[in-house]
Amino acid sequence: MRTIGIDPGTARMGWGVVEEAAGVLRLIGFGVLTTPAGAPQADRLLRLYDELRLLIAHHQPDAAAVEELFFGKNVNTAITVGQARGVALLAFAQAGVPVYEYKPTQVKQALAGYGGADKRQVQEMVRITLHLPAIPRPDDAADAVAVAICHAYSAPMLRRIAAGSG
Repeated sequence: MRTIGIDPGTARMGWGVVEEAAGVLRLIGFGVLTTPAGAPQADRLLRLYDELRLLIAHHQPDAAAVEELFFGKNVNTAITVGQARGVALLAFAQAGVPVYEYKPTQVKQALAGYGGADKRQVQEMVRITLHLPAIPRPDDAADAVAVAICHAYSAPMLRRIAAGSG
């Protein structure tokens, strides 16, 4: 199963692709999609959408894992991140890729075993889990890889639940 993880943002949207086969996870690719500061918001969102469509076509994911919005104190940031999330959800829906959403605490729990883990602990678990020589950079990409790993860990249980409810 190939999963693309997304850490949403308008200025920088992290992405990471992992593949699970026979219980082994392998990193396929990672990076960030960036938009120019000062560009109109509509243009930034269009650029993210177009680049996501290219990533989807290139990596052909079986599933998309998108981090849910963490609502902090800055309402404007929350709104723009929410818009970037919407663009990602649209791109995956149009491509027929099932989307799974995870709260930051769920990602931390899945990787570090503790929902209050800090960013460094989660990133180190990404490195260890995937047997990497270094943590993926920048942070947005590492966070997206963590979301993809979270889904890879959660998917077998989600399949069992779906099979039992049918």
